[in-house]
Amino acid sequence: MDEENSKKIWAYIQEAGDKLVGKLMPSRNHPRGRNSYAHVAICVKSKFGQSYKEIPDDRFQEVLEYIDFLVENPS
Repeated sequence: MDEENSKKIWAYIQEAGDKLVGKLMPSRNHPRGRNSYAHVAICVKSKFGQSYKEIPDDRFQEVLEYIDFLVENPS
Protein backbone atom coordinates (compact mmCIF):
# COMPACT_ATOMS: atom_id res chain seq x y z
CA MET A 1 0.00 0.00 0.00
CA ASP A 2 1.34 3.43 -0.80
CA GLU A 3 2.22 5.77 2.07
CA GLU A 4 -0.89 7.94 1.75
CA ASN A 5 -3.30 5.00 1.86
CA SER A 6 -1.28 3.42 4.65
CA LYS A 7 -1.70 6.57 6.76
CA LYS A 8 -5.44 6.63 6.03
CA ILE A 9 -5.81 2.99 7.08
CA TRP A 10 -3.84 3.61 10.29
CA ALA A 11 -6.06 6.59 11.14
CA TYR A 12 -9.12 4.41 10.48
CA ILE A 13 -7.69 1.69 12.75
CA GLN A 14 -7.21 4.29 15.49
CA GLU A 15 -10.80 5.52 15.13
CA ALA A 16 -12.05 1.92 15.26
CA GLY A 17 -9.90 1.29 18.34
CA ASP A 18 -11.45 4.34 20.01
CA LYS A 19 -14.93 3.00 19.31
CA LEU A 20 -14.04 -0.47 20.67
CA VAL A 21 -12.54 0.64 23.99
CA GLY A 22 -14.36 -1.29 26.69
CA LYS A 23 -16.44 -3.29 24.21
CA LEU A 24 -14.13 -6.28 23.63
CA MET A 25 -14.82 -9.50 25.50
CA PRO A 26 -12.66 -9.94 28.62
CA SER A 27 -9.73 -12.31 28.35
CA ARG A 28 -7.73 -14.01 31.07
CA ASN A 29 -4.66 -13.37 28.91
CA HIS A 30 -5.27 -9.63 29.30
CA PRO A 31 -6.18 -9.05 32.96
CA ARG A 32 -5.98 -5.24 32.63
CA GLY A 33 -8.20 -5.22 29.56
CA ARG A 34 -7.69 -5.81 25.87
CA ASN A 35 -5.97 -3.31 23.59
CA SER A 36 -8.64 -2.42 21.05
CA TYR A 37 -6.14 -0.82 18.66
CA ALA A 38 -3.96 -3.93 18.58
CA HIS A 39 -7.09 -6.06 18.20
CA VAL A 40 -8.11 -4.25 15.01
CA ALA A 41 -4.58 -4.37 13.54
CA ILE A 42 -4.22 -8.08 14.37
CA CYS A 43 -7.62 -8.91 12.88
CA VAL A 44 -6.72 -7.06 9.66
CA LYS A 45 -3.42 -8.93 9.46
CA SER A 46 -5.15 -12.25 10.11
CA LYS A 47 -7.88 -11.67 7.50
CA PHE A 48 -5.61 -10.37 4.73
CA GLY A 49 -2.51 -12.42 5.55
CA GLN A 50 -0.28 -9.36 5.79
CA SER A 51 -0.01 -6.12 7.72
CA TYR A 52 -2.16 -3.19 6.61
CA LYS A 53 0.95 -1.55 5.11
CA GLU A 54 1.57 -4.55 2.86
CA ILE A 55 -1.96 -4.94 1.50
CA PRO A 56 -2.27 -3.86 -2.16
CA ASP A 57 -3.87 -0.46 -2.85
CA ASP A 58 -6.65 -2.06 -4.87
CA ARG A 59 -7.97 -3.65 -1.64
CA PHE A 60 -8.10 -0.32 0.25
CA GLN A 61 -11.92 -0.14 0.35
CA GLU A 62 -12.17 -3.79 1.35
CA VAL A 63 -9.91 -3.12 4.35
CA LEU A 64 -12.06 -0.16 5.44
CA GLU A 65 -15.20 -2.28 5.16
CA TYR A 66 -13.62 -5.04 7.24
CA ILE A 67 -12.63 -2.53 9.93
CA ASP A 68 -16.23 -1.29 9.96
CA PHE A 69 -17.35 -4.90 10.39
CA LEU A 70 -15.03 -5.28 13.39
CA VAL A 71 -16.50 -2.18 15.04
CA GLU A 72 -20.05 -3.41 14.46
CA ASN A 73 -19.22 -6.92 15.71
CA PRO A 74 -16.80 -6.66 18.66
CA SER A 75 -15.38 -9.96 19.79
